Amino acid sequence: MKVILREDVEKLGKAGDVVKVADGFGRNYLIPRQLAVPANVRNLKALEHDRRVIEARAKKTRKGAESMAERLASVSLTISAKAGEEGKLFGAITSRDIAEALEKAGVPVDRKTVLLQDPIKQLGDYKVKIKAGSDLHPEISVRVVAES
Repeated sequence: MKVILREDVEKLGKAGDVVKVADGFGRNYLIPRQLAVPANVRNLKALEHDRRVIEARAKKTRKGAESMAERLASVSLTISAKAGEEGKLFGAITSRDIAEALEKAGVPVDRKTVLLQDPIKQLGDYKVKIKAGSDLHPEISVRVVAES
């Protein structure tokens, strides 16, 4: 089944792309969530008209992502946690903890945009990437210190 994407779909394509997907994926996921429309003659003609709208929306989203990336690049966090004698944490610092610390620092982000491979389990300095846009991943520095 060929569909026209109305919004960016991760690992599939960007808004305005005509992509071939499995029938069930298109019928049961993309079309009901209005992420895509069937690629018939009428919709293809409408796509040409909608390209300008899609490009303007993408440009606006890109501007917002770039400003978010600039704000994130200047942030460095210090998170305190309970730790043992050898610097091992009793818990772990997860993407949710980093998102909450960023919100307290005045840069609210969704926890799903924090690209943390594994939870942090040791004291120290870490570089963590944040997904600001589809291809923007600024790094912030996170210092984990022992609670006193």
